[in-house]
Amino acid sequence: MKRVVLLIVDGWGIGAQEDAKAYGDQWAHTMGHVSETTKLTLPNFQKMGLGNIATLASIPPTSSPIASYGKLRESSSGKDSTTGHWELAGIVLETPFPTYPKGFPLELIQSFCDEIGKAGVLCNSPYSGTNVIADFGTEHIKTGFPIVYTSADSVFQIATHEDVVPIETLYRWCDWARNNLLVGEHEVGRVIARPFNGEAPDFQRISHKRHDWSAPPPKNHLVTELQKRGHKIASIGKVADLFNREGFDFFYPTKGNTEGIERIIERLRANEEDVLFINLIDTDQLYGHRLDPFGYAATLMEIDAALPRIMDEMTGEDLLIITGDHGNDPCVQSTDHTREFVPVLVYRKHSIVKDLGIRDGFSQVAVSIMDYFGYHKTFGSESLL
Repeated sequence: MKRVVLLIVDGWGIGAQEDAKAYGDQWAHTMGHVSETTKLTLPNFQKMGLGNIATLASIPPTSSPIASYGKLRESSSGKDSTTGHWELAGIVLETPFPTYPKGFPLELIQSFCDEIGKAGVLCNSPYSGTNVIADFGTEHIKTGFPIVYTSADSVFQIATHEDVVPIETLYRWCDWARNNLLVGEHEVGRVIARPFNGEAPDFQRISHKRHDWSAPPPKNHLVTELQKRGHKIASIGKVADLFNREGFDFFYPTKGNTEGIERIIERLRANEEDVLFINLIDTDQLYGHRLDPFGYAATLMEIDAALPRIMDEMTGEDLLIITGDHGNDPCVQSTDHTREFVPVLVYRKHSIVKDLGIRDGFSQVAVSIMDYFGYHKTFGSESLL
């Protein structure tokens, strides 16, 4: 039985795209800067050909890579997780999701307040997720007003303390906002619940209870197309949330990369699904946004150390594709995602290895997976195989 492991390292960029200046990201190079700053070594990624894709200070090229290697150029407008994952699944957005660099319109905020029975919200501007609870957490506890904020991405985020607003109530607010408020011209990419706990000045986000409500994707994409053909697809991590849970048969949410890696091993051994679609989030959520290159490096090293275990569970019929959804350079003075090429590594035991070069469109991943299962010309793009 053929199986596919599609592993997304969240926020894994490998150099600014040609249009990065329009996003303020012309200096971004997530892997290059992390490599130069931390001198990390990734022996298994190096064997796969990561150092052959771009010049990386601490990860040299290899003369005999075991995987096909290259980088992907994003075709859609944007640099957020929803846009990136959708394009990996064959959806190319012609119009980007709306963003709110000056905060959300007052009439939109008023409608939200009327629904939840509050006199106001706190913040309503772009903000770092950790800074926003440090700066507004105490006032939130005093007033009960939710902290509503956004970022450079198309997101409507609501942060509340679990002792002030029960998490189920927070989820209900987010669900209402997704389906009733943030539609039409205000259809943001994601509504995100951001519960936190603790006491000032040591508030902590409860990352494993974060929940995302994605805009509904177009009906025909990699996951739904495979499901229609009888394949069983599992989401590991936040992937299913980004697709409004459409097309997935099994859901394995995780608290972080360590659990995500163990889930990959577990599901490969169980041999019950045809496709494992995984997001490993720590590079992005814990370290990229917090400008911590050493934490970012440590997370990559954890993934690297797990690669032999993953490969050992694969048969000669299995396909492994490792890539990213956008950049998140922890070495530039911005806590936002970055508009970058993403690495792509394609591994199958005993397969011919190719230098893939620079490929147009993350959607080549979807094409490759459909081709692998024998469904050719499903999406209009080239294949990596």
